[in-house]
Amino acid sequence: MKVICGLGNPGRRYSRTRHNLGFRVVELLAKEEKIKWKKKVYSSLVGQGVIAREAVLLVKPLTFVNSSGLALREIVDSQKILLENILIICDDMNLPVGKLRIRRKGAHGGHKGLKSIAEHLATSDFPRVRIGIGSPGEVSPLDYVLSGFKRDESRLISEATRSAAEATRTWLSLGIDECMNRFN
Repeated sequence: MKVICGLGNPGRRYSRTRHNLGFRVVELLAKEEKIKWKKKVYSSLVGQGVIAREAVLLVKPLTFVNSSGLALREIVDSQKILLENILIICDDMNLPVGKLRIRRKGAHGGHKGLKSIAEHLATSDFPRVRIGIGSPGEVSPLDYVLSGFKRDESRLISEATRSAAEATRTWLSLGIDECMNRFN
């Protein structure tokens, strides 16, 4: 089984914020692949199904972004998941709005959700898809990630969300190297 974990904050208040792009991608995958969000387990909302002929567990941690590692640790321990079978999808302030960056592993780059996951898994050797949300400029990073997208950014984010979902399918069917070649 492969785990596709989108990072975000639970609740309607956060649903359209910059920090919830990971949730948006796994929600799109669930909708397109007809995977139902069934259970609250492992401190997460999960949906189990098949994408690109692979058994998958779609995950939306309910621990808030900055504590996402708690939920992932529960899943890894309970399901005996290998790190290379986990894909994390999150936002990134260091990338222009809508730009994707896919990596096999790497540093957290200041993203507290990735930092939490790396701490709880005791490694940063897990694949990730990062979606650019742009720089906060003069706005505090906290206020920025919890803000919505501007009207002129919405189209770029919609396209990036679809691209990230397609990158996830590529990762599932052809692996991380092909995914990086096609989408970086």
